[in-house]
Amino acid sequence: MPADTNPSGDIFGGWLMSQMDLAAGNMAGRVSQGRGATVSVEAMQFLRPVKVGDEVTLYATLCKVGRTSMRIHVDAWARPRYSEKAEKVTDADFVFVALDELGKPRPVFEEN
Repeated sequence: MPADTNPSGDIFGGWLMSQMDLAAGNMAGRVSQGRGATVSVEAMQFLRPVKVGDEVTLYATLCKVGRTSMRIHVDAWARPRYSEKAEKVTDADFVFVALDELGKPRPVFEEN
């Protein structure tokens, strides 16, 4: 939306990063079957601007699971409104930690 743009009409990188964090968070929640929190975002580069009206598609891939953490890679692609061709606009690695009901780190998978 226009409120999410800079003076040049490009979408703020922070808006795109927040959408990527939501996608990674959805995957982290499914994997850990519970609450989680972002602890880091690594290696993000903006390859091209995203314009108002572009369709943004996010792809999240689980890369690694530790005892309490998950590394999730997210690719972001944008397709101009009247085009059939999408281009990759950025990607990043998100690290999430699984949390218990008190907000403390917990094992991603149940320990028996």
